[in-house]
Amino acid sequence: MSAVEPGKNPAGIGGLGGNVDTPRADHGASYERIKPEGVDTTHGAILYLENITVSFDGFKAINNLNLDISVGELRCIIGPNGAGKTTMMDVITGKTRPTAGTAFFGQTIDLTKMTEYEIAHAGIGRKFQRPTVFEQHTVFENLELAMKMDKRVKTTLFARLSSEQIGKIEEILKLIRLNGQEHRVAGLLSHGQKQWLEIGMLLMQEPQLLLLDEPVAGMSDAETARTAELLNELRGKHSIMVVEHDMGFVEEIAQGGKVTVLHEGSVLAEGNMRQVQSNERVIEVYLGR
Repeated sequence: MSAVEPGKNPAGIGGLGGNVDTPRADHGASYERIKPEGVDTTHGAILYLENITVSFDGFKAINNLNLDISVGELRCIIGPNGAGKTTMMDVITGKTRPTAGTAFFGQTIDLTKMTEYEIAHAGIGRKFQRPTVFEQHTVFENLELAMKMDKRVKTTLFARLSSEQIGKIEEILKLIRLNGQEHRVAGLLSHGQKQWLEIGMLLMQEPQLLLLDEPVAGMSDAETARTAELLNELRGKHSIMVVEHDMGFVEEIAQGGKVTVLHEGSVLAEGNMRQVQSNERVIEVYLGR
């Protein structure tokens, strides 16, 4: 295994660039726990966006956006290209500063005053469309690296894993449908398997809020179905925001939950899948007839 400085992130795990710390995790904690440590969620919400505006040379990519996500909720975000979905995620992760408005992680953590590094460290993990894994290393080693780049784990990249840590990796392998593939070099995995591995690498760090940008883009039908199963298993254990265009996939994971439709940087409609699909404005600007 090539040397990587502990605490650094050369491949951008968690949706961040190189040489940044990855989200914290308590590896002795039960995977069932959803109450974030250090994040005040007494009012039931883990994310609040209020009156967010992002302007680029006068163009409003986000226009007075209001959104909140509950603890343990799986929220689907849909909308046409250019609706502001990616820019919204950029604001949440600190990549883009809003021109106006507030963004809070829990009741007290002001995301607009934090760096990308600090936000990741606070417990927000982001997965981009293209999977970013260590292709020259095995599946097991990828999960091991993700865990060991967490500075709260008092170890180095070359220390032996404890039985507890091995158990955690085995648990994630099973969850992401890669048990039996742990010794396979990641570069040989299918596109869908790489996506699952990167989700697993994020889960090793136990983010409180998981942001997934088009997680099934480029997947086969079978891989898409298995990804829906995976996210449904994570429902309630993590707060999850999923941006996706595949309406069949959205129906599978939305279930009776809330779906938010963005258009021109604002919330166009919000409700369960049936309500959104029957909304005349949503049909007009996005779904079509």
